[in-house]
Amino acid sequence: MDKLQALEERVAHLQRMVEDLSDVVARQDATLRAMSRRVGLLMEREAERELAEGQIPLADQRPPHW
Repeated sequence: MDKLQALEERVAHLQRMVEDLSDVVARQDATLRAMSRRVGLLMEREAERELAEGQIPLADQRPPHW
């Protein structure tokens, strides 16, 4: 096997790895976006619940050390 063929095989392997990693990153991005939306909805729901109970929403409270 000559050097050129060995290099071509290595490049092909690296290209495949980059494509696989890109797919992983794209899936993780979609998961993070979905989770961020869900956390936002849960925070809004909790703030509404706190307001309905007459409590100061946790997001608007000062930390205890202030």
